[in-house]
Amino acid sequence: MALHDVQSSPGTDNRWRHVRRLLERAGPLGGPEFEPDPELFSAIRSDLVQILVVGAGGLGCEMLKDLALSGFVNLHLIDMDTIDLSNLNRQFLFRPKDIGRPKAVVAAEFVERRVSGCRVTPHFGKLEDKPLEFYRQFMCIVCGLDSVQARRRLNQIVCSLVQFDESDQPIPTSVIPLIDGGTQGFQGHCRVVRAHATPCLECTADLYSSTQQGFPLCTLAHTPRLPEHCIEFARIMQWPQEWPFGEEVPVDGDDPHHVDWIRTEACKRARQFGIREPDFRLTQGVVKHIIPAVASTNAVISAQCVTEVFKAITGCYPLLNNFANFSDIEGVAVNVVPLERNPQCDVCGQPPPKPLTFNSRDSLQTVINQLKSEHGMTRPSLTACVEGRDVTLYMDLSFLRDQLADNLDKSLAELGLLSNTVLNVTDSAQSGMKPVTFVLNLEDGMET
Repeated sequence: MALHDVQSSPGTDNRWRHVRRLLERAGPLGGPEFEPDPELFSAIRSDLVQILVVGAGGLGCEMLKDLALSGFVNLHLIDMDTIDLSNLNRQFLFRPKDIGRPKAVVAAEFVERRVSGCRVTPHFGKLEDKPLEFYRQFMCIVCGLDSVQARRRLNQIVCSLVQFDESDQPIPTSVIPLIDGGTQGFQGHCRVVRAHATPCLECTADLYSSTQQGFPLCTLAHTPRLPEHCIEFARIMQWPQEWPFGEEVPVDGDDPHHVDWIRTEACKRARQFGIREPDFRLTQGVVKHIIPAVASTNAVISAQCVTEVFKAITGCYPLLNNFANFSDIEGVAVNVVPLERNPQCDVCGQPPPKPLTFNSRDSLQTVINQLKSEHGMTRPSLTACVEGRDVTLYMDLSFLRDQLADNLDKSLAELGLLSNTVLNVTDSAQSGMKPVTFVLNLEDGMET
């Protein structure tokens, strides 16, 4: 049958005829339990199917557009950023007049204007600002983030929403598929996570590199030639020595005070060696390890992710199993890899206690600093079993932070912590995170 011979059902916009074909026809690649049904298209056009898009950057804008043009009408979008001039070259939902406004709000307005019947609810804020019940309402979550920490936080939220039956098996209706997309230049990935069925993001956290290939230290120290060399010198060598509390406070690429301090020091060094002085944008890009985005890569990865969303909602085709890597560096290549779960995963597994080695004279603040630097935590809260009773050592929550602040300067011995003491740690910044168990090892031999 010719394409133009297929007519849409009465009252249905002709623009959806291609989508309807996927749901109303059987095919050799269809899922084993899929039954073509005209009502499936009506289902995805209903308010009952709610989808959350996380991130409104270059990839998030593509995802939002693709979802709207796939027939979904009830979308939510969450993003904490406002529009900057540098966004306009790849985040096509924004215009110069939108600079300074929240990305989520502007993107929602744009899509609603262009795709009739589609409603996009914007949420301007952080992931952790929303309660767990907010995430429970969605049938699928798709994210296009440039932050590993935000990915891990979202992964923990999704895994924490899973409910179990009397046999400790996940209840299928409580499992919210998480579709994760990411791009770096001409490379990208699409990944499908079904909590407790496929590996979660934490199972293979090493796939999400948070660093870029660095410059040789000898070049930074003796023969800098680029503005980037001066920025890295200020970040790596000057920050720990000269910034107040530099060794305790890591550089935050989203903090304008941190970035401006590094830019100022980098400019001084650039003038010393006759190098072009870096501006704020370049400095932040180096500090945050930002790789320039490529619009075509965003389009490809978005198409992959939204296809997986469509399959997860309708069941018309099997889901990706479960990680696809895309590269367009030397020709186009896509590899699908079935990643495996980590039985000792901190989020979806049952890991054994991890060792924490300190001296009894070390302070609780030292322990917290290591939890941040080596275990990826942002705002760790600690409890311990001391002399047979549970003791709260520190809680990084607004209503308890001041009450327990004195403990930060106390030594482990003063707090009554001995070798083999079990510490239960949660991250107050990561909603729904399961406690991570550590066993304290004191090198000076103070044992329980």
